[in-house]
Amino acid sequence: MYDLLKDLRVVEGSAFVAAPLGGMTLAQLGADVIRFDQVGGGLDYRRWPVTEQGQSLYWSGLNKAKRSIVIDLRSQEGRELVIALITEASPNAGIFLTNFPPSDWLNYPLLQAQRDDLIMVNVQGNPDGGNAVDYTINSATGIPCATGPEDNQPPVNHMFPAWDALAGINAALAVTVAERQRRLTGEGQLIRLALADIAFSMVGNLGHIAEVQINGEDRPAIGNRLYGAFGHNFKTRDRREIMIVAITQRQWKNLVAAARLEHELRRIETGRGLDLNREGDRYRATEAIINLLAPWCAAHDFTELTLILDSHDVCWGPYQTFSQLVNDDPRCSVKNPVFETVFQPGIGECLMPGSPLRFESRQRQAVKPAPRLGADTDEILATILGLGSAVIGDLHDRGIVAGMTNGA
Repeated sequence: MYDLLKDLRVVEGSAFVAAPLGGMTLAQLGADVIRFDQVGGGLDYRRWPVTEQGQSLYWSGLNKAKRSIVIDLRSQEGRELVIALITEASPNAGIFLTNFPPSDWLNYPLLQAQRDDLIMVNVQGNPDGGNAVDYTINSATGIPCATGPEDNQPPVNHMFPAWDALAGINAALAVTVAERQRRLTGEGQLIRLALADIAFSMVGNLGHIAEVQINGEDRPAIGNRLYGAFGHNFKTRDRREIMIVAITQRQWKNLVAAARLEHELRRIETGRGLDLNREGDRYRATEAIINLLAPWCAAHDFTELTLILDSHDVCWGPYQTFSQLVNDDPRCSVKNPVFETVFQPGIGECLMPGSPLRFESRQRQAVKPAPRLGADTDEILATILGLGSAVIGDLHDRGIVAGMTNGA
């Protein structure tokens, strides 16, 4: 956690991954991010994985360092409170991040009428506003059809919501860019960010669109091979799986030296007319290289092979389960300053990441857990909207707002 955005206030209306991640990214850089939810919790409040008591580890993971206010969004009075919070007149406020579809009460023209320099970032599924989520966008990218073993019939999905993640980071970027523009010009604006645009843009950035249009080729599934260079998985003598990669010439030379296969590889070059210092030629010879490296890896235990590869600065990594990651990898531990052991209310003590950015000129502050649902309702109503205790008490009595409950 850092304090670089400490004077910035962002109101977040969100669910699931992209928008909450965008808000959390800003919060972990010091912004005051206020998430509002329906009484009882929003659509993602109980999403798996959950504890035995039903507390969502997913929700707490994506809402660290924020404040929480709970409002009855179905009531007119509750909606007016949300609008007042979004459009509050403080100079560094008036920023709304959401993935909710535009509605008759929560849309840019209506909100801008209350504050003309309003910044609103709206994360959508499709660019026309149509319904889509990461998993339906990913299926259309072509990537699942080029994923998985080459002898199996695609498609093969992966579990990581890549487009949600990229959308979340881009949403945080959009807020900071629009806020800078507002400081320079005094103008607010609406920014639409579609998951489909994120995904298909990246497909284009990686050359897959041009590969079809220029080369007339459709990328096939090649298993764990690294397209256009050398990379593959190997098994050690004690049955651990590792991934070895050689993209650059230096990485390749280090791997050759570690495995001591100079003579065998030279025979491949001579026999096939290849130069294995070129990454494209390494890709063409992938199967032959695998046939040399596989028995070499299988002759060493994981620990022994680790020492050999590391001493030669080979680019490699272990395959590991989430449990192995948490229990064995120092990069995912308090040895890494990104992580701290933090008490999460309602869940317990666990390892939590702060911002992955490392600012050498700034001291990293303590990682803040996610708030309990409604934990900040009264404070926000009092300090930002200026409501007195009697008014706040009446709102509670009538169910227009809520604070923490035992089940929160």
